[in-house]
Amino acid sequence: MSDSMKQSTDSELIAADKVAGVSVFDGNHEKLGSIKDIYIDKRTGHTEFASMSFGGMLGIGAKYYPLPWNALNYDTELNGFVVALNKEALEGGPSYAEDRLTGEDGRWGEEVRGYY
Repeated sequence: MSDSMKQSTDSELIAADKVAGVSVFDGNHEKLGSIKDIYIDKRTGHTEFASMSFGGMLGIGAKYYPLPWNALNYDTELNGFVVALNKEALEGGPSYAEDRLTGEDGRWGEEVRGYY
């Protein structure tokens, strides 16, 4: 995790570019992956999802799992987010190639909401 994320933990606000790369842990504090990006609703301004990279080697073959933003809880002791999912539940969830998440087809959001 970057020093900028650690420095910003005394505030309730964080810049979007400071979230990328932050680790995500399950309830047993086992690392599941790290945040790749966040997705903000253009109309409301609310953060809806964070995509977590999981699997692959050096970014090749990685899958991206969008997680509802409200499912992530920041843990100051872990310096990362905790999600109430285990690895098996995550693997059973919706995952996408990075280009689908960043493309014009936003239907993946409904698929993710339906799963979680």
